[in-house]
Amino acid sequence: MGAYVGIVLVSHSPGLAAGLRELLAELGSGDVPVLLAAGTEDGSLGTSYDLIVAAVAAADAGAGVVVLADLGSSVLTTLAALEDHPAEHARLVDAPFVEGAVAAVVTASTGASVAEVVAAAEDARGYRKF
Repeated sequence: MGAYVGIVLVSHSPGLAAGLRELLAELGSGDVPVLLAAGTEDGSLGTSYDLIVAAVAAADAGAGVVVLADLGSSVLTTLAALEDHPAEHARLVDAPFVEGAVAAVVTASTGASVAEVVAAAEDARGYRKF
């Protein structure tokens, strides 16, 4: 199969993002690139514009990139980074961080397009737990 849509997790917390990536690696069979832009360059809590730019570039293996951000300034920083460094097939999605990432990776692992991965992540907003 060709390249898979890459996933970038933007979080204030390196630990939160690393734990989610660990889960996603199992669900995506390791085929889907999942990169982190979590915390600041020194590993502190926060959001880094430069880490986001680098992760989006590294995640794109030719099929595009779907970006999921946890909240607040991570969303705003991601929007700024994508505006300043436009990537034709990079999309920030309005989706819950964990459920959206799971849906995105599972869908991407099938070889789906960016549009299909975005739709799966956004649909996760409606998932009910019981």
